[in-house]
Amino acid sequence: MSARDSSLSLSSAPVAPGAAQPYVQAAGTTRTLHFSEKVIQSRMSTLNPDALDLEYTRMMMGFVLFAPEPADILMVGLGGGSLAKFCHRYLARSRIEVVEIDPAVIALREAFMVPSDSDRFRVVQADGADHVRGLREAADVLLLDGFDDAGIPDALCSADFYADCHRALRDDGILVINFHVNHPLHHEYLDRVRAAFGSAMFEVVDDDMTNSIVFACKGDLLDDPAAADLKRPAAIAKDAWRQLMPTLRVIGATRELK
Repeated sequence: MSARDSSLSLSSAPVAPGAAQPYVQAAGTTRTLHFSEKVIQSRMSTLNPDALDLEYTRMMMGFVLFAPEPADILMVGLGGGSLAKFCHRYLARSRIEVVEIDPAVIALREAFMVPSDSDRFRVVQADGADHVRGLREAADVLLLDGFDDAGIPDALCSADFYADCHRALRDDGILVINFHVNHPLHHEYLDRVRAAFGSAMFEVVDDDMTNSIVFACKGDLLDDPAAADLKRPAAIAKDAWRQLMPTLRVIGATRELK
């Protein structure tokens, strides 16, 4: 398969003027999603397509320490569908909605083996900020991983947007955000989250000092002492817990230091 195999880089759907077209690269059993050669947006092993191959995705799943069985999960940003696939497989009682603005990204869902829409899983082509703005107490977990070729769109990192996220969550709902830790406005973004959620938040940075994962809660669930036990909840399969456990230890230790 070539770096821009037409069977995977397909999309006749319209995109914003000047927007970089997503494409798939394949090397052996690995597929990666790109907007440019410089940055990998998502990575999948065809031998284990539901696994979380990139560390930051395992970090984002840290919400299971506090909410192991959410009824409704909302995701902003599909990418290669890593988080969507993992949640679909291992959180079998959860309803999952993924909002993706770029139809060209959605067109690649089959290349990354993203499940078909069903009663408990669907991908919606919409502006994430607009979608969240219209919700009230609709989600137990909200995962923000919305990037384009230039980074996080302004609409997905504004103070107003984080206030909308707070309103979209149910009581004790958890917001999880993927940031680039070296972005010049990173600390300002954290202040905007704090303005919406108060002190009920903490940050975990990956080993490469690239991704900053922020957890914020509409309530005091992040202070639950039981989370420090790192005991596998009955709702989480052993296979899933085994994948997540090394990262969950880091999250647990970081939470204790906050």
